[in-house]
Amino acid sequence: MNYISTRNKSLNLNFGNIFLRGLAPDGGLFLPKEIKKFSEDELKELSTLNYIDLGVEIISKFCLPVLEKNKIKKLLDKAYSDFNTQNVVEIKNIDNVSLLELYHGPTLAFKDIAMQVIGLMYEALDLNKKKINIVVATSGDTGSAAIAALKEKENINLFVLHPHEKISNIQRKIMTTCDSNNIFNIAVKGNFDDCQRMVKQMFNDEEFREKINMSGVNSINWARIICQIVYYFYAYFKFSKKVNFSVPTGNFGDIYAGYVAKKMGLPIDKLIVATNENDILCRVINSGEYRPSETKPSLSPSMDIQVASNFERLLFDISNRDDQKVIKSMDNLTKKGFFKLDNEELKKLRENFAAVRINDSETLRIIKDFFINYGFILDPHTATAVGASYKAKNKSKTIVLGTAHPFKFLETIKLAIGKNIEPPKQFLNLSKKVEKFEIIDNKLKDIRNYILEKAK
Repeated sequence: MNYISTRNKSLNLNFGNIFLRGLAPDGGLFLPKEIKKFSEDELKELSTLNYIDLGVEIISKFCLPVLEKNKIKKLLDKAYSDFNTQNVVEIKNIDNVSLLELYHGPTLAFKDIAMQVIGLMYEALDLNKKKINIVVATSGDTGSAAIAALKEKENINLFVLHPHEKISNIQRKIMTTCDSNNIFNIAVKGNFDDCQRMVKQMFNDEEFREKINMSGVNSINWARIICQIVYYFYAYFKFSKKVNFSVPTGNFGDIYAGYVAKKMGLPIDKLIVATNENDILCRVINSGEYRPSETKPSLSPSMDIQVASNFERLLFDISNRDDQKVIKSMDNLTKKGFFKLDNEELKKLRENFAAVRINDSETLRIIKDFFINYGFILDPHTATAVGASYKAKNKSKTIVLGTAHPFKFLETIKLAIGKNIEPPKQFLNLSKKVEKFEIIDNKLKDIRNYILEKAK
């Protein structure tokens, strides 16, 4: 399998090349030249597999010949050995809601499913003969998942940028109480979009990137997407009829994985984008105009994003894979602050996606009602997806993605249901641990200098 960029479809790189780089040299995002589409007979065969064997079959379609199937199998066996459930994920049917729980990994968030695999890929691809410095932006859960996957790794440093005082206290503590010498937490005096923008700028600075041998594990890294495709297949096979997926969405990576699953032949009807009040994705799907506005703090902080990086991958597809058109749209976004989809692009977008905005008061009400009616506690992000599944007018069965354990948002849960949650075993002693992080101004120069100093 070889790869191109959303801004240069003449590129021809293998999986190992694109895994290490994360972001394409032209500033675009990597995509496979072609995507395998399974036949009905092949889907029937896949439906008989357990989660890990299913993962091997799907992930190998994007990694061969760099990673052979037997090596992928060993990776997945090891990556998921410490998950709380043998099946990696769980499906719970609660009244008329089918909840796909994706938070049974070490940091109790869906990010673990891809990140545990990625941490092992650096070793499997033999990329760390030379010290690798990984720089990642997080709106809450990506950072802790990356830390859990990469702590104590030889020849790897991890620099995690999070928006200062704009993630939950517990999300921050999970990241900043890790005492591994190769982990560096940076609290940026800005929002997530600022963190993400600076990471992209560092990737696009070829001299800086080469100097520190920089790599990235944000959802701009294609390896994240391919690991997330698997649970869409797994969930569908539990129902084996056309379904919708309702996905709490910020950076568009998780729901884009569902879109790739659909392109691979999975009978998905609609992918329902659930946003909070930072509703750029809802606005572009409903209006055709992609125009970021000011990021608003919300009760679902991991979705407090106004520049959804992975949307560029979808834009490439709905633009008939026209890299020049993507470049023009991205230039308009930079220079004018927005771009518009044409009628044909908007039609293709709406064929696959619907979008619903859930505000904070609705989120609290959904959490409270779900607890009163079913005795089950939703985290605020999953609550937006439950709300979106109620509002979306579609007759197909809807599977809701549960993306994080509610304990990670303790203050919001107490606000909604009036009581505290007992900490899960992973976080029993969290309050007693000492935090370690640097607070740095929202300036690229200051962030770069800090990384250069620590990367020596």
